[in-house]
Amino acid sequence: MTRAQQTISLALLVTSVYLAFALRLVPLNAKIQEDIIPLLPLWSLVSFGSWLLFKLGWGVFTFNDVPQAHKELMAEIEIARKDLKANGIDVD
Repeated sequence: MTRAQQTISLALLVTSVYLAFALRLVPLNAKIQEDIIPLLPLWSLVSFGSWLLFKLGWGVFTFNDVPQAHKELMAEIEIARKDLKANGIDVD
């Protein structure tokens, strides 16, 4: 099973469980049914966004810890500067 198939399967499972709760197919306490279940999609979206921002920030924070990637990026920047300078664009 590929990674995409696993992700789609997990998304369908989570969606099915949520719909079972939201459509009241599974009986729950009234307070949970009315106050918590409707907010779960928003809560999960905010949590997912927070996790992605953390991963992005951690990648930026630890960027210099990957010397090979740093060297490759600096070489690509130098190549781009030379190419732009050859085309008459002043980059400093």
